[in-house]
Amino acid sequence: MQKEYDLAKMKSRPNPFAQTLKQQVTLPLGIEVIEYFEEMAQEKGITWQELINLYLEDCVASKRELSFDIS
Repeated sequence: MQKEYDLAKMKSRPNPFAQTLKQQVTLPLGIEVIEYFEEMAQEKGITWQELINLYLEDCVASKRELSFDIS
């Protein structure tokens, strides 16, 4: 292994993980929703934000549609 590398000689290439990057958004959520996901996330050992993201990814993968009644 060399002590130093000359990175100027490196060829550039696209980031292979660019499609898996996340975009930060601001989303108003109800307190009860946050508390629910915080409790579940604590049981799983992850953050509630990660848990919500996993849940939404599952919705996308299964093409789940929301059913609600507009009255």
